[in-house]
Amino acid sequence: MKTTAVTWRLAGLMILVLMGWTAATPNIATKLLAADAQGANRTSAGRATNVIVVTLDGMRWQEVFGGFDPMLATEASGGVRDSTPLRAAFARDSAEESRAAILPFFWDVVAKKGQVFGDRGVKNVGRVTNPYKFSYPGYNEMLCGYPDPRINSNDYPANPNVTVLEWLNGRPGFEGRVAAYGAWNRLSRIVNRERSRLPMLSGWEPIESSGGLPLSEREKLLNDLLARTTRMWADEAPDSILQEAAMEYFTRHKPRVFYVMLGETDEWAHGRRYDLYLESARRSDEFIRRLWETAQGMPEYAGKTALVITTDHGRGAGPGDWISHNARTPGSEGWWAAVMGPGIEAKGVIGEGEVTQGQVAATVAGLVGEDWCKAEGRAARGLPLTPSR
Repeated sequence: MKTTAVTWRLAGLMILVLMGWTAATPNIATKLLAADAQGANRTSAGRATNVIVVTLDGMRWQEVFGGFDPMLATEASGGVRDSTPLRAAFARDSAEESRAAILPFFWDVVAKKGQVFGDRGVKNVGRVTNPYKFSYPGYNEMLCGYPDPRINSNDYPANPNVTVLEWLNGRPGFEGRVAAYGAWNRLSRIVNRERSRLPMLSGWEPIESSGGLPLSEREKLLNDLLARTTRMWADEAPDSILQEAAMEYFTRHKPRVFYVMLGETDEWAHGRRYDLYLESARRSDEFIRRLWETAQGMPEYAGKTALVITTDHGRGAGPGDWISHNARTPGSEGWWAAVMGPGIEAKGVIGEGEVTQGQVAATVAGLVGEDWCKAEGRAARGLPLTPSR
C-alpha cells in the first residue's frame, strides 16, 4: 500500500510537470518530492520483518560506554577481594578498549553496524521518564511507550496497560508469532499473561508446550534444571537457564517478535559484587551474539531481522550508591539503547541529543512496519534512527 501511495503521488507530480505547474509553483514540486523521499526513507528503515529485543536489567551506561570502573573494583565498594583477575579481564588503556572487553559483540558488531544512544560523554542523554526509576515502572514505560504513575511497585499486579508486544500479537501476520522470555518472574505481570496470551517463560516457572509443539528433550532437561537448581534469588532464575530456553524456543517456534529479559546484572549489582556484575554483562553479550548469529543462519531471519538492546533503569554513580536505583538515588534515570538491522545506517554512537526509554515501544513496532503511536496516543515517538541510503 505504501508503494501504491508513492506511485500515485509521483504520477500526480508528473501531471503537474506536463501541465507546466512546476515552473510556476516550484514549491509544490519540491515539497512533493521531499515528502516522497521521506516516505522512501521510512520504508527502507522498516525493511525488517522480524525484531529481537534483549534487555540487561540495571546495566549502567557508565560501563556500557566507559568500561571498567577502578573505583568499584575494591572489597569495600564492589565486593572484590582480589582485583587482579578482574582487571586482567576488563581493564584496558582506554575506555573504548575496556568497554569492548566487557561487551565485545555490542561494540564490535552492533555499534559498527547500527546506532547507539545514551552516551552522556558525547552529550547524548538517555533517561527514563517514570518517577520511580526501578524495574516494573521501567519495563512498563519501555514496552508501552509512556510512564504510568499507578505502577509504583515491583509487586504491582497485572499491567492494566497494553504493551507493544501484546498489540503486535494481534496485528495481521503477527498472530501467535510474538513471545517473551524473562528471568524475572514479574514478566508475566508486566505483559499481562492472562490478557495477552503471549507464549512466555517467567522466572522459575517450568517451560510449557506452545504452538502445538510438545516439549523438546532439551526443554525437558531445562525444566529439570529449573526444578533442581538452588535458588539464589527467589524471584529470578539464572540467566544461563533462561538463555538456553530462549534459544530453544527461538529455533523451534521462529517468532517474528522475540523479547528476552536478562536479569543477573541487576542482581549482582544489588549484591555489591562488581566482579560478577561485569561477568554477567559479558555473558549477556555472548548470549546476544549467539542468538544473532543463529538468526542469521536461518532463512526466516537472515538479512531481515532487527535487534534492539537496552535496559530498564540506571544506577547510582559512586562507590557507595552504585548498587541502588530509585527516585532518591542520582543517576538512576540514566538509560541507553542500541539498534541495528536492515535499513538502519551504520552510525555508531549518536552525538548530542536526548532520548527516552518510552521511545522503545514505537521503535520496536516501527522496525517491522507497524505504527504504535497511531494505536496508542500516549506513546512516545520512536528513536531518531537514521535510515540507510
